[in-house]
Amino acid sequence: MKFDFLIVGSGFYGSVLAERISKILNKTVLIIDKRSHIGGNCFSDLCKKTNIEYHKYGTHIFHTSNKKVMDYMSPFMKLNNYRHQVLTKHKNYVYQMPINLETINSLFKKNFSPFEAKEFIRLLSQKENILKPKNFEEKALSIIGRKIYNAFIKNYTFKQWGIDPKKLPASTFNRLPVRFNYNEDYFNHCNWQGIPENGYTEIFEKLLSSKRVKTLLNCDFFINVEKFKPKYATIYTGPIDKFFNYKFGKLGWRSLNFKHLIKTTPDYQGTAVMNYADLNYKYTRIHEPIHLHPERKINSKSSLIIEEYPIYNNDEPYYPINDINSKEALKKYKHLSKTVSNVFFGGRLADYAYYDMDMTISAALQKFEKLKRLYS
Repeated sequence: MKFDFLIVGSGFYGSVLAERISKILNKTVLIIDKRSHIGGNCFSDLCKKTNIEYHKYGTHIFHTSNKKVMDYMSPFMKLNNYRHQVLTKHKNYVYQMPINLETINSLFKKNFSPFEAKEFIRLLSQKENILKPKNFEEKALSIIGRKIYNAFIKNYTFKQWGIDPKKLPASTFNRLPVRFNYNEDYFNHCNWQGIPENGYTEIFEKLLSSKRVKTLLNCDFFINVEKFKPKYATIYTGPIDKFFNYKFGKLGWRSLNFKHLIKTTPDYQGTAVMNYADLNYKYTRIHEPIHLHPERKINSKSSLIIEEYPIYNNDEPYYPINDINSKEALKKYKHLSKTVSNVFFGGRLADYAYYDMDMTISAALQKFEKLKRLYS
């Protein structure tokens, strides 16, 4: 089999590059994936029992303010009008998340104005006397104080990552916004937000539709590496530590397990995602995908729900843990990756980075500009 480029992984990073290389450079691409489907963790499928489309690997909401990304993606998808709103269950009460004025007033049983709430939280966080936060817990305490942290963040974070929040970097807390108004829109500052009307899988089918692109599924790169010899280069989007056979040790990864259940009610929880902040729930959240497509009229007497359970250091990596040991090992892997000829690394797993979809697409487009200079 002759081809110009080999791409390992059919998620957004690999699929965008396959589309660009085949269309702009007029080169042939073989894209392989060890799974039985394209799309990586964004793969969507239809539940035959309920006729409800769901995201196999957890709810994915497309959101961006990057016009270049949106201009690129527009021919491949049309977003619906879904706006992501998350709720959190704590001690049998339901609160809005991210933390906003409603969350604060409900937890403290107050009726604060925005200014009063901001001052109240400032005084609570000031009591912690943390001027230079060294880790996730200290960063959280220095911003929201101990009661909010203990209620919504501490145990949920421990369940998510499987390690004491004191051992997570302070920067991890930057992903958790705090608002002093009643805005419950999770992605507050995005110009574009929604779910692709026809699901995610169709996007990848379009990205990989060129006759110059061949897709090979159920194909493990490491088992078949000697079979594939591209004319120009390999683009690898898998875990960077695995590529180098864990030469500097395994990086810390968080993985997920999903339990699919059919509930005999058309609406189980009234929202797409419900977080469970307390330790007595083994799952971190429950997804109910019927709420992701308000434009669809689904007459089902049952609803599909998906319980999400964290797994740590599993062979199916989802999110980098970014602990101290992993950070040190990553530096060595990054340095080593620069010594490999005709192999380009990218994407969430190869970069060991917590990318949103738009960030992954943007990174792929930037990488293509480099490839264009090299192989035009």
